[in-house]
Amino acid sequence: MQHAPDRSGTLAEFAALLTGAAPHSSDGAEIMIVVAHPDDETVGIGGHLAGLRGSRIVHVTDGAPRDLDDARAYGFETWQDYAEARHRELETAVAAAGLPPTALISLGYPDKQAAGNLSSLARELTGLLADRDVSFVCTHPYEGGHPDHDATAFAVHAACHLLRRDGRQAPAIVEMAFYSAGPEGAVLQDFNSHSGSDCIELHLTEAAFERKQCMLACHRTQQRTLAPFTARVERFRVAPAYDF
Repeated sequence: MQHAPDRSGTLAEFAALLTGAAPHSSDGAEIMIVVAHPDDETVGIGGHLAGLRGSRIVHVTDGAPRDLDDARAYGFETWQDYAEARHRELETAVAAAGLPPTALISLGYPDKQAAGNLSSLARELTGLLADRDVSFVCTHPYEGGHPDHDATAFAVHAACHLLRRDGRQAPAIVEMAFYSAGPEGAVLQDFNSHSGSDCIELHLTEAAFERKQCMLACHRTQQRTLAPFTARVERFRVAPAYDF
């Protein structure tokens, strides 16, 4: 399942779309963002979403573990109520960046259970990518930050593999920096592994940073989890060819 893109050129083209430096005007319709949970879109690329109002954001899980521990901790009696609250928070967050609710696609897998649904998830993503003219798919790095993150990364790679197998064009996979466990503690909003891939670091303007902080605040049930994510940069790289 290995594929070696022209990393430097791909990354430069992607960065130009984010910064408005592309030779053609774009609203981000060439980009699909595939993340594990509601709020991951904000952590990974929230500072640039205002310029990507034509993009689509796919959430693999509903953000509500079925064991009810998180739901009850936040005052909800059922996982359904918790999932609905998280979706409302998500809609409010993306609205702060100017994106409509129609930009969101929820696949509805249970939080913490994406790894048990890899086959169906990969095929759903294959269909979504095949139905849209997508040049870039942004997702998690495969480096052990969260089981759902790694499952989502695998499924995106598998979906692109299935597209190529069937003779169809697959988008370039661009990773966003999230968090993982490093040898000296937690690595936040940076990549843990040095895969040989170039990484771009895009500094947020003051307006973009304030907008991102507003978006993070919209995810009210997740404030304790999101508190450390205060970086004024967003980092991206072309996904390496993982040997899954």
